[in-house]
Amino acid sequence: MKINEVECLEKWSSMAASSSLVDSSLYAKYDVKRGLRDVKGKGVLAGLTQIGEVQAHTQIGDDELELGPGCLIYRGIDITEIVSGFVADKRSGFEETCYLLLFGELPDKEELERFQKLLVSYRSLPDDFIHDSMLKLPSRDIMNAISQSILSMYVLDERAEDIEIPNVLRQCIKLIAVFPLLLVYCYQAFAYRYGNKSLVIHNPGRQLSTAGNFLHMLRDDSKFTALEQKILDLALVLHAEHGGGNNSSFTVHVVTSSGTDTYSAIAAAMGSLKGPRHGGANIKVVQMFEDLKQHVSKWDDDRQIEDYLMKLLNREAFDRAGLIYGVGHAVYSVSDPRTLVLREYVAKLAQEKGLSEEMELYERVERIAPEIIGHERKMYKGVSANVDFYSGFLYRLLDIPPELYTPLFAMARIAGWSAHRIEELANGGKIIRPAYKSVTPRRHYVSIKNR
Repeated sequence: MKINEVECLEKWSSMAASSSLVDSSLYAKYDVKRGLRDVKGKGVLAGLTQIGEVQAHTQIGDDELELGPGCLIYRGIDITEIVSGFVADKRSGFEETCYLLLFGELPDKEELERFQKLLVSYRSLPDDFIHDSMLKLPSRDIMNAISQSILSMYVLDERAEDIEIPNVLRQCIKLIAVFPLLLVYCYQAFAYRYGNKSLVIHNPGRQLSTAGNFLHMLRDDSKFTALEQKILDLALVLHAEHGGGNNSSFTVHVVTSSGTDTYSAIAAAMGSLKGPRHGGANIKVVQMFEDLKQHVSKWDDDRQIEDYLMKLLNREAFDRAGLIYGVGHAVYSVSDPRTLVLREYVAKLAQEKGLSEEMELYERVERIAPEIIGHERKMYKGVSANVDFYSGFLYRLLDIPPELYTPLFAMARIAGWSAHRIEELANGGKIIRPAYKSVTPRRHYVSIKNR
């Protein structure tokens, strides 16, 4: 019997979708928190962690909370204090942040130098691995290409299945060290294969920070300014961790609880972060602003900006998704602390690049968008610009290709993922298996001759 593939798939996809729909009223009936959050955005506790904490409330009484400025805390230390510490010392902070997240303590000078040297010693990949895993089969999507390379690293590891913590720690530190290489080499293979660009490959720097090494390897001339390195390092610190409940870190906990290997767990997290609702939002912000600039003739005219943002919400502009990308967060309401830190430094880089006027446009939209959303949408909490609002603009200022925006998020978050994997293993918990209630009525099997 000859089949029409398109016709079959159209019919079956319709059947699959309709048979999967759940009546939304049943969530209230059975008190199910869809997305593990209630109607006010408060998350359902699914675990306990000592690694990161995200706060959006201020304590005003023994049992009373009110919405307040957002706080991001790494191992009990506020992110603003961490940033102030390494900025005041005029040094890179990502390596120190990795140490803090992995081991729970701030390193002294000697311990930090030892950790940095170990990272540098791991900063390499075999030539045949680069050729066979990256150049031979380049992917059109860099996140998928990196995931493929991570799984290929399993083959190189003689102790890949060993999930004792000392071995997992070795694997995680190796991944932190090689992530900049994976990003750059996978992008270069993509650009060479699909963009007809020259293939310029630099060996990793032995004396550079993680941020500096990435810029050195990515740029044909390997040149970058001190401010560029400083701000990229800052962005890595701000993206390194965000509590155990964010989608990709929770994925690490879930997959790790099954007893699988490190490479599979991190590849699963990559699949989560790739999604536009998680790590892919920063490029959407940049694309949205490019569309805005085509439709708003006067960047200093609040009324024109308001009209455009209204069209976004009404699905009449850009991708017609009804979203103002970069504004709003599952937890933060009054402010995202990462945005407050990043905005100041992005403004400095924009001034250095001669793009202060565009920076002012971003700041106008940041001010106006929450007012528009609050007026047009039923809100149980406030909204504010999240870290994606400025990170995409920052990467554009750094001349980083858009294909690398989300991978850069992963290059930072590998630190948090590693800490969460070790935490799950250290606690030796049960496999994570939440309950799902079936709402399909019972029925009887019917013989095929009677259908």
